Amino acid sequence: MTTNPRKGRRGGGADRSMVPPADFKSYYGRPVVKAAPWKHDIAAYLFTGGLAAGSALLAAGGDATGRPALRRAGRLTAIGAVAASTYFLVADLGRPERFLNMLRVAKPTSPMSMGTWILSAFGAASGAAAAAELAPSLAWPLLDPLGKVGQYGAAAVAPALATYTAVLLADTATPSWHEAYPELPFVFGGSALASGAAVGLIAAPTDQAGPARRLAVAGAAMELYATHQVVNSKGLVSEPYRQGRADKLLRSAAALTAAGAIGSVLGRRSRVVSALSGLSLLAGSLATRFGIFEGGMASARDPRYTVIPQKERAG
Repeated sequence: MTTNPRKGRRGGGADRSMVPPADFKSYYGRPVVKAAPWKHDIAAYLFTGGLAAGSALLAAGGDATGRPALRRAGRLTAIGAVAASTYFLVADLGRPERFLNMLRVAKPTSPMSMGTWILSAFGAASGAAAAAELAPSLAWPLLDPLGKVGQYGAAAVAPALATYTAVLLADTATPSWHEAYPELPFVFGGSALASGAAVGLIAAPTDQAGPARRLAVAGAAMELYATHQVVNSKGLVSEPYRQGRADKLLRSAAALTAAGAIGSVLGRRSRVVSALSGLSLLAGSLATRFGIFEGGMASARDPRYTVIPQKERAG
């Protein structure tokens, strides 16, 4: 008599399955997809890039509406944040010449290549705006108009700077980043607006901070809604955002961002409340970027976030 190798005998003649439950280990215990070789320098880069973009928009809005405190805060923060972004990017690349080598070609199909050019163009424009802000206008008659050109040039590039990093993450094979490609640009764009508004709330007197308050509410609403979609609407690949460090960061980010937006409205006559609201928005934006980063990296380490969705699509 032949016996089915998948079945064995148990008392009373009942059959029981001998097939072990499926696990999602890969050969030699390696992940199915190769995790991005990025460290927390890149998570910080995501934040400072968004801060630079939001600050450039704040500066342009302040200049257009005759609010010099907003203009000055936005210009100086934009150049400081883009300098920090360059540092974090070079630190991740390992050697400064690698950054320069990326400027030798422009490849439209490569988010990294386009991002390098966007960062460089933004840096040059925001540098001209900051120089005009810091130097006396009599030092060089053309410095002030050049600064305005740089300021509005930086504002024009700002949306691309704020969102290209979302495309960069979604373009990888990392499951929880790749599947969130429709929402990530809105997460990062809203976060950039909120952090730029935070600069205005902290640095400008309350009678000049009106545009910053409106920017804070709009950016926070966009960031909160888009992040909610990423965390809850992607099926299994949303799960890493609801676990461990990513969950703690994103929950904190939601609370801080909401508190900052509410405080920006309620504190429109209090410099202290406005400044605290700005700090809350900055902390929320930082936590959002690190939370998204941690969730994606966690999804790359666990094979089931790659295998199960693939099986579902094949079926």
